[in-house]
Amino acid sequence: MSPDKLDPYRSKRDAARTPEPVPEPGPLPTGHDDTFVIQEHHARRLHWDLRLERDGVLVSWAVPKGLPLDPKTNHLAVHTEDHPLEYATFEGEIAKGEYGGGLMLIWDRGTYETEKWTDREVKVVLHGSRAAGRYVLFPTNGKNWMIHRMDPAPEDALPPASELRPMLAEERKRLPRDQEAYGFEFDLGGTRALAVLGDGRARFVGADGAALSLEDHPGLEGLGKSIWGLPAVLDGQIAEIGGASIYMIFDVLRLNTGDLLGRSYQDRRRTLDHLSLRGPHWQPTPWFPGDGKSVLKVAKEQGIPAVLAKRLDSPYLPGVRSPFWARVSLKPAG
Repeated sequence: MSPDKLDPYRSKRDAARTPEPVPEPGPLPTGHDDTFVIQEHHARRLHWDLRLERDGVLVSWAVPKGLPLDPKTNHLAVHTEDHPLEYATFEGEIAKGEYGGGLMLIWDRGTYETEKWTDREVKVVLHGSRAAGRYVLFPTNGKNWMIHRMDPAPEDALPPASELRPMLAEERKRLPRDQEAYGFEFDLGGTRALAVLGDGRARFVGADGAALSLEDHPGLEGLGKSIWGLPAVLDGQIAEIGGASIYMIFDVLRLNTGDLLGRSYQDRRRTLDHLSLRGPHWQPTPWFPGDGKSVLKVAKEQGIPAVLAKRLDSPYLPGVRSPFWARVSLKPAG
């Protein structure tokens, strides 16, 4: 009797404890061997999972830095167990302590063409909204493979980051009544700025789209070498804390060539938290889902200028003053 390709997958999962699809043993479904999915996986370390439909399963690789855009750069791709075809539509929270525990989000889905498939080389052409082009995967040693882009790097289909404008909050006198639908943040004041990361550098753009000089904010240039060198656009405020300029980050708009504007505030915040962006001159702004009263109380006690309430399901609307976000100004304590 031939082994079931999904036995290694099932052996690592308890169907009663994970929301992942765990099909019963049996004949594998038949398809067209042309579906791919890339999932953003918030496991112990953020990574992307590339899965290609092949002979009734999704052949899978974990790619820590995502697919390379530059053909001069190869990225590590760790070959993992085959996944069921149902996984191509899976998004959800894998319980902490379970195998692969953490949030799983679909990064891209589409079709692909096979140019070559052997034990030593997998050549495919991806047709997705974010991932498109000719790629080859090849093993190096053990489970380690590499992925290489075979065609020229694409021109950026996204608008330049300099054209982005921060999303703005409406001024309110009190917190929303349905607090369970919101996440709450402290507004420490300062200069609103988008941080554009790429090529190991960080550029800052003000609310009006003009470039900000870092001469007045020493130390912030180091942000460009964070998050493993991945390109990103962040939103936050440059605040003066303890005599130093600290970039307080509260949103991520783009990551690794992907536009996150349409994701919910809750999912963007969870992605931001997983990036572990904490350095000598930058850190994430804490956020507190559903606990506005406690945040307001602390803000009043600490003399913090304002509290922000952001709907958990809110997309990011560049340049828009939206009712999805509310700002409650406070008088200094005392």
